[in-house]
Amino acid sequence: MKGRDVVRGGVVALLAARGARTHRRAWAAVFAALALGSLLLGTLGLAAGSAALGHARVERYAGADAVVAGTQSTRYTAKPWGSEARTVRAGLTERVRVPARALDVVRQVPGVRTAVADVTFPVTVRRSAATGRPWEATRLASAPTRLLEGQPPTGAREIVVGEGVARVGDRLSIAYGTGSATDTHTYTVTGVSADARRTVHFSPDEARRLADRAGRADELDAIGVLADSGVPDDVLSTRVRHALDAAHLRDVSAPHRADGDPAPLRVLTGDARGEAEFLAAAPARMPLLQVLASLASVVVLVGILVVTSTVAQALRQRARELALLRAVGATPWQLRRAVGREVGRIAVLAAAVGAVGAVPAYLALRALLVGRGAVPEGLELPFPPWLAAAPLGTAGLMVLIAWLTALGCCARAARTRPAEALREEEPGRARQLTGCVLLGLGAASAGAGALQHGAAAAAAASASALTMVIGCALLGPWLARGAMRVLGGPMRRLGVGGRLAASACTANAARLGAAITPVVLVTAFVLVQLAGGATLGHEAAAQARDAARADVAVSGPGVPYDAVERIRRLPGVAAATAVAHGTVVVPGKELGEPSLERLPVLGVTAHQLARTLDPAVREGSTDGLRPGTVAVGTDRARTLGVRPGDHVQLRFGDGAEARLRVVATYERALALGDFLFSYEELTRHMSAPPPVRVLAELAPGASPASLSTAFPGVRVERDPVPERVRAEDQALGDVLTAVAVTAIGGFTVIAVLSTLTLISVGRGPELRQLRLAGADRRRLRRMLLLESAATATAGLFLGTATAALPLLAFALSAAGRLPWLPPGQGALIVAVVVLTTASATLLPALGALRGRYPATAR
Repeated sequence: MKGRDVVRGGVVALLAARGARTHRRAWAAVFAALALGSLLLGTLGLAAGSAALGHARVERYAGADAVVAGTQSTRYTAKPWGSEARTVRAGLTERVRVPARALDVVRQVPGVRTAVADVTFPVTVRRSAATGRPWEATRLASAPTRLLEGQPPTGAREIVVGEGVARVGDRLSIAYGTGSATDTHTYTVTGVSADARRTVHFSPDEARRLADRAGRADELDAIGVLADSGVPDDVLSTRVRHALDAAHLRDVSAPHRADGDPAPLRVLTGDARGEAEFLAAAPARMPLLQVLASLASVVVLVGILVVTSTVAQALRQRARELALLRAVGATPWQLRRAVGREVGRIAVLAAAVGAVGAVPAYLALRALLVGRGAVPEGLELPFPPWLAAAPLGTAGLMVLIAWLTALGCCARAARTRPAEALREEEPGRARQLTGCVLLGLGAASAGAGALQHGAAAAAAASASALTMVIGCALLGPWLARGAMRVLGGPMRRLGVGGRLAASACTANAARLGAAITPVVLVTAFVLVQLAGGATLGHEAAAQARDAARADVAVSGPGVPYDAVERIRRLPGVAAATAVAHGTVVVPGKELGEPSLERLPVLGVTAHQLARTLDPAVREGSTDGLRPGTVAVGTDRARTLGVRPGDHVQLRFGDGAEARLRVVATYERALALGDFLFSYEELTRHMSAPPPVRVLAELAPGASPASLSTAFPGVRVERDPVPERVRAEDQALGDVLTAVAVTAIGGFTVIAVLSTLTLISVGRGPELRQLRLAGADRRRLRRMLLLESAATATAGLFLGTATAALPLLAFALSAAGRLPWLPPGQGALIVAVVVLTTASATLLPALGALRGRYPATAR
């Protein structure tokens, strides 16, 4: 028995080795698909692992042992369909502050050497925006701020500025405060520091007074804790935590939080200390992970389709060889083991190459994300050495996919009797039925997407496109026959080459279906990815242009916070509107699950709003927009089921919950956001007063010169850029969408090249026979070109049709218009498909077309 096993193993090894050497060209395509799949999945795996380990960079508080800060998140609990209640959380990007009386509590904790209050507030120095901060807070950095010259500020009118701003002894005018409380005083520069140029340090008492003027009485940004020597961080954190709880202290937003959304003070140690400085870093991690997971799932599914297609085509070219092996006595076990070992060798090598390349590919992706601003400031994405082993897991996944595909593809030859193995097998009814069911499910998913909003509609469109692409892949032979019935007539009118091409395509519908499938795949996926975002962007830009009514915009750090009232009183100004950008968090349910959706919004002054920024009011009026009220976009109002006079419940960027009365609904929500607030309402919930931007309409014949005269040094922009909100993760989505399109495009181009190349290689004897029968090279080239044109045309048409339904549902739901794609991008898709199919069809056939007569008819 043991000897028989040795013999069996030797036969399997011999068959696998001979097969790999003999069919190098066929396995080259499989190698490329597997290597690319392993590279992409390994890159995404590294990105996901790095994002999971990500944290805010520790800078300002690097010298503190612990930091006391507010709770920068909000939570919402709801009961999904048929399940227990679940809680979801969302990060807050506006600072939640600490009550000032917590400072005395922390100072009394055993093991605390000292506690330092940190507070920041906006100031203006020489018409440039800057941040005010107490000098003593510089002790919290890892290396206390070094004075280049002079001494720290001690008096009420003394400051320290950054290098290059001024010299010791200079006197500077500092503007501070908000709204009508804006004030200016002259300060003496007592020192020049190596700190940032845009930071101005004050004495502790003066910093406290200016923070009060900025509307932050009895509030601190954070408290830095310095421990006695030998006190571990975890012990210090526990003691401070217990002391704060015993004093019943909560952050300053606690009285305004929603029920069930507690706001305890946090005690941060280690890498978590950075969260008290870079507020947007922690909330950005979850969207990054979600986008990467979504992209990875698409790559896995596309990879399965492409690898399956290439492996199946490589083995289909050897169907007669496998059948002959069965006919001469090879057992099913030997056949399966030989094919599995043959594919396994190729897959292991290809996956290893891709895994090695994943590390530099991830580093390039991270550099691209940082360079395009897709990663918020302060978010660290660590890359420890052990994480480099992650691509090995994704490489194993690609090997498993290839091995299972190979076993499945040779199953027929392995299980049939030798006498029947030489017969061609037509696709079965089960495959046809499955394909039709998947097309129906895809159409149903698109219909469901038309009833959804935002991310749910996008997810439904992607799921619909994927399902329909798989359905088209299963129905490939039947779709190819249908395409040839349509294209065959015109092709036969193009001479002998056209008749040959039509006959070849009709006779080999299964082969043509295998060639069309990757074209459908690349066309449908790329169209859905590109046209979905392009449609939203195009409509948002159109709405922004239609909403723009202002003649000029006044902006810049030199603009006082009460500028809108002063501009309205200037001669020649017909209307003026202050605009602020912010975020809100909307609780609700998405597909039955509780959700917290963070949305970009605008705050505006309502007086004569339509004359400077027209939201296209549908019901109600924005004239009543004031604190306690809100205007809602029509799509969002329909989703929430509200009209003017109703109330909506939402949460501001600092976690405070509000129940606001709806005063109007408006059409241009893609450009202006789903909610419009009064300027005062939105800015009171922001960490710092935003840079002032005032839109103004001028009276006929008036000149913008009066604005420049009234506010010297500010920027007066004629025909200003239209106002438009942008999602916080839009840059991330744009970069990763481009990466996804490139990856899927590259994947499917490999599939098209490999499939058509293998088909063309397998047709070598057929082409030689045609030449022996009298067909010259010109006619055969014409035949091959027409075949490639038929393949590209059918694939482009079916891919466009597959993408049209989900795209139409998504575009009508999200943008209220038909899908739109930039003509240049559409032309690029067509060009890539046409060039790929033509080169993959013609180049492998050059050998059969070379010379006046074929050298051999083999």
